[in-house]
Amino acid sequence: MSKQLVVYMSPWCGNSLDAQCALNEWGVACRFINVKEDRAASGRVKAWTGFESVPTLVIAEGDSVEPATPPVSLSPGRSPRGVDRGSMLTEPTRTELRAWLVKNGLLGK
Repeated sequence: MSKQLVVYMSPWCGNSLDAQCALNEWGVACRFINVKEDRAASGRVKAWTGFESVPTLVIAEGDSVEPATPPVSLSPGRSPRGVDRGSMLTEPTRTELRAWLVKNGLLGK
């Protein structure tokens, strides 16, 4: 199966829009899911991060919208922001996003 990047986002979130712009600038193909329109997607993000934290990016297989491998667990009370969880990254800076994409083979150096 092939890897696909899935981006859980909200169209009025500045961090989501910045991630979308960066991915477009870098030519990274991805699937965007609006958590404000898709309540099941919102529930998945809440289960993974503890709240509706966007953007949350996952590496999925094929047409799946779930992480291909279980994301690394967070310590109790730890924010998911900017934490490389293997198959998942939440609210990254552009630097964190770029490094994660390169590490996972979705963007060249």
